[in-house]
Amino acid sequence: MQPLEAPALAERDRLCANALRMLAIDAVERAKSGHPGMPMGMAEIAVALWTRHLRHNPGNPRWPDRDRFVLSNGHGSMLLYGLLHLSGYGLTIDELKSFRQLHSPAPGHPEVGLTPGVETTTGPLGQGLANAVGMALAERLLAQRFNQPGFDIVDHRTFVFAGDGCLMEGVSHEACSLAGTLGLGKLAVLYDANGISIDGRIDGWFTDDTPARFASYGWNVIGPIDGHDIDAVDRALHATRRSTRPTLVVCRTTIGKGSPAKAGTADVHGAPLGAAEAEATRRALGWTHAPFEIPAAVAQGFDARERGAAWEKEWNARFEDYRRAHPKLAEEFVRVMAGELPPEFHAAFGTYLAQVRASKDPVATRQASQRTIGALAAALPELVGGSADLTHSNLTSWPKCVPVRPQAGGNYLSYGVREFGMTAIMNGLALHGGIIPFGGTFLVFSDYARNAVRMSALMKQRVIHVYSHDSIGLGEDGPTHQPVEHVASLRLIPGLDVWRPCDAVETAVAWRESLERRRGPSALVLSRQALPPMARDDASCAAIALGGYALKRELAPLSLVIAATGSEVALAMRAADALEGEGFGIRVVSLPCVERFRQQPDAFREAVLPRGVPALGVEAGHPSGLLGVLGPGSETIGIASFGESAPGPALMEHFGFTVANVVERARRLIG
Repeated sequence: MQPLEAPALAERDRLCANALRMLAIDAVERAKSGHPGMPMGMAEIAVALWTRHLRHNPGNPRWPDRDRFVLSNGHGSMLLYGLLHLSGYGLTIDELKSFRQLHSPAPGHPEVGLTPGVETTTGPLGQGLANAVGMALAERLLAQRFNQPGFDIVDHRTFVFAGDGCLMEGVSHEACSLAGTLGLGKLAVLYDANGISIDGRIDGWFTDDTPARFASYGWNVIGPIDGHDIDAVDRALHATRRSTRPTLVVCRTTIGKGSPAKAGTADVHGAPLGAAEAEATRRALGWTHAPFEIPAAVAQGFDARERGAAWEKEWNARFEDYRRAHPKLAEEFVRVMAGELPPEFHAAFGTYLAQVRASKDPVATRQASQRTIGALAAALPELVGGSADLTHSNLTSWPKCVPVRPQAGGNYLSYGVREFGMTAIMNGLALHGGIIPFGGTFLVFSDYARNAVRMSALMKQRVIHVYSHDSIGLGEDGPTHQPVEHVASLRLIPGLDVWRPCDAVETAVAWRESLERRRGPSALVLSRQALPPMARDDASCAAIALGGYALKRELAPLSLVIAATGSEVALAMRAADALEGEGFGIRVVSLPCVERFRQQPDAFREAVLPRGVPALGVEAGHPSGLLGVLGPGSETIGIASFGESAPGPALMEHFGFTVANVVERARRLIG
């Protein structure tokens, strides 16, 4: 196809931008719900990026070396759906007409795994931008590992659309500050600076000097530029390629551009224009086409199927040359991008588990976790760890880990005091592919990160959240640092496996299960204090992966089940011994992962927790954490108040986590 002359190109670009506007208007009008203002305001920016710069292949949305595009201001989802449809991703006009309807591939906010071409689930503002930091970091780490002289098989960029709301959210500050420090030069953010949020003009509540703030982070800043000038955006995008630092392009735009009555106002942010204003906008734009009708020139301007196939074909040829020159690296690259664990992983784990089972030494589960990481990391080069400034408390590092530094690779990140940013960045690392991320903080600070943990689960990403100092047992730091409700609340997140192991063996199995789980995140909740190893046979060791099992079988007819997690399992065992001495038949059940246990067949669960037998739960957390799994008639020894500042053993006694109290409660329950 011959290149267009400048006047013809300008006219086609104008049509392409207006087509994006009208698709958004028409879909929102049809749904009677949605956010037309951002797509109308960012249309020219989208044309510049998607027709002149973005390297992608609609025929293969999972091509490893594609550029990543993140719509952080995900409420403007119709802009992305319009781009995907026009570029050739197979999202049909009929599917655009089903925008925001049940089971539509065009949901209210973009969802990864539902719509081809969507790289991450966005909507909670700022998190898409933080995910993109993770994606750009993943590109850096994989390039450092796999690229060889003459073979840049990992060489792509990450582009983000973000609005004022994204930059107000604290998570964007956390992630972008770290991105500047690490010098992620292949990350470019196009900032839709339209000055409007839901409540109106932002100058009453957001007067930051945003360019200066990003410059202070170490970013390259371009603009402000006219976001409605496609050539100006094009020039800015070319300039981002020359920077070794991440780039913020400040684009001045008018929200709802084209609407005679609502452009530049909050009225167009999150509601349909209305039939009359939609028609007035058509006339103002000179758009003579029916709703959802696309002119041929627009389809030709956006269609990326031919050039996308050519880009991937060229990369495939380069990768075949790479495979011949570096066969082991090529095989490894294919493996990690497919998310498969290496063949040697299970052998390495088996050897390590045998060593752990042979040990008789008490160990804190945070320390057992660190030992597990160290034992498995050599067999898992895709494992990338980190901590939110608590490495020496979470014990998330290991002897041979390599810190990630500016302009360099590595496999361990010091995230700084940025729990939310860390978690959202880990989501981006996982979404990119080729990386299995884990990161640590104190359990009590999972609250800071909670929405990003929720997004890990919503997106079904293999992200491992490591939380240490799991109860009042941490001691003197007091109630600000002592988690009470946190395990119970994490268990409420659908799709999150929450592991609270009782010893080093359960900790090792929790790590194995988390690493093998490809379609969902896990949280490892670990003790500060040392815990004794439990005696178990091969069958009970194998049953750990099922989430709950009988650790101690009754010696007399079953009178009571004591079910516990984490550090309280050892307490349950001591109490059971005392009760057995009184002639009662006591079974001790360890429940390292309630979610896994609930997924087991009814027959298995009833064999572990027989119906009609009273059960006493013991967990140093909110009582609701175990009540749901123990069933009717059960009771729980837990904590329904905040803690106190005192040594851990004193607190455990004060709150009733003693053999005497468990025995007394058990006697009453048996009746």
